Amino acid sequence: MDKLRAFLGGRDENRENRSVLQAANEASTLGWGTRVKGFTACMVIGIVCSVLGVCCLFIPKTGIIFFIVFYTFGNLCSLASTMFLMGPVKQLKRMCDKTRALATTVMITCLVLTLCAAFWWKIFALTLLFVILQVIAFAWYGLSYIPFARDAILKFFSTLCSMCLK
Repeated sequence: MDKLRAFLGGRDENRENRSVLQAANEASTLGWGTRVKGFTACMVIGIVCSVLGVCCLFIPKTGIIFFIVFYTFGNLCSLASTMFLMGPVKQLKRMCDKTRALATTVMITCLVLTLCAAFWWKIFALTLLFVILQVIAFAWYGLSYIPFARDAILKFFSTLCSMCLK
């Protein structure tokens, strides 16, 4: 309503000076119920695609390609689902925070490289490596939203390694 009042009152002179992020944020003013529904739908699609991808592994010859496509699409949907809760601008800003910038970069790079290795380069071993890195990067990225979770994981593995080396 305020936007309409500002427009009708002639106070809309700053529209040209807005950034793309501000315009996207204004366009994404959804109600909380709609946000939760969008989050749930995207997350369910992401999980279903990931599980469907794993089930496709048992299809001879073409199963690995279906797995890669469904699993990568499932990860993208799961990642996009959180944009409904926070909004796209806030989500992108959080993805680029200094605590998770590296995890975000590795995760997105692995998503792209998985698809490149499968469809462009057609190297199965490399595709499998990128899928494994994709899983690890997505888990590491997700852990960055839980306070002290990454520190606990690092401490666990360092303790485990020190016990194995004795």
